[in-house]
Amino acid sequence: MSDEKKRPVASNGPATPADNVPVAAEPVPATVEAPAEAVTVATAQVTEADPGTKDLLVPDDRALEVWNKEVRRRMRQKSRRSFLGLGVGLLVGVSAFDWLTTRREIDGVAWPFRKTLEVNEQLARDYFSAGRSAPAFNPDNVSADRVNGDVGLDDDFNVAEWRLEIQGLASEDEPLTLDLDAIKKLPRAEMTTEFKCIEGWSVIVQWAGARFVDLMKAYPPQTRSGNDFSLDHPEDLPPYVSMVTPDGDYYVGLDMDSMLHPQTLLCYERNAAPLTQEHGAPLRLVIPVKYGVKNIKRIGAIRYSTLRPADYWAERGYDWYVGL
Repeated sequence: MSDEKKRPVASNGPATPADNVPVAAEPVPATVEAPAEAVTVATAQVTEADPGTKDLLVPDDRALEVWNKEVRRRMRQKSRRSFLGLGVGLLVGVSAFDWLTTRREIDGVAWPFRKTLEVNEQLARDYFSAGRSAPAFNPDNVSADRVNGDVGLDDDFNVAEWRLEIQGLASEDEPLTLDLDAIKKLPRAEMTTEFKCIEGWSVIVQWAGARFVDLMKAYPPQTRSGNDFSLDHPEDLPPYVSMVTPDGDYYVGLDMDSMLHPQTLLCYERNAAPLTQEHGAPLRLVIPVKYGVKNIKRIGAIRYSTLRPADYWAERGYDWYVGL
């Protein structure tokens, strides 16, 4: 038997290690499995300082190039599939949006969107509680002045000639007309709350005026049963209140539960000063449990109703309730 050491012979399959000689295999990436026929390895022998040898399996240049070609081929396949999937997704999305926006309308909004808004309203109604108040703030922390929205605010309006008309009262067949002094004779209420716009911004404001519930006590609405007005039976009150600017350009519909909330005010002062024209002088609504779109400026008329009133922004795609 020859004393010459036998060298491993390269082949198309993995080399078989000699007895008791450890062999390290080149790790295969987990993301791509190379085809068996593409893997060709050569044998290299590493002789270390200590006695003994270790045979390492490394790919030769030709095998490595075959491997890389296979990886690129599979990546191209995945890229094409991803592009096609993205195209199909976009097509489905555009088609769905077109279908949604071309459905019949309910109150000026396609019915799938209107139904979604109605679900939002029911959730907000369930969350509402007369005992849950909006957070109160220190009057020293009021925000810088900010004006937003001028629908219904004529520039040439004469505040001195303003009158408030109330319809649907128990003792009045005709609308009742009040001036600002009549409102100021009601118990005065003050609060500092956060005014939240549906556009996403908010400001801290100090308000002063009369609670709407005190207006109802002084000038009771007609009850549904015809019995005397009583806050102990809110279910007997008209379910809705409508408010309109003097020119009729801006109008809101409100639920009676929200109007009975102790923080719902008819305000004539803002930040310790009389209301300015741009903030709704001489009288505006402040209702912190609603977004700003319901806080109508310059109220010209109040109407009690058994039917849900029209609402300016609800007719333009917003939720009718818009509760916080």
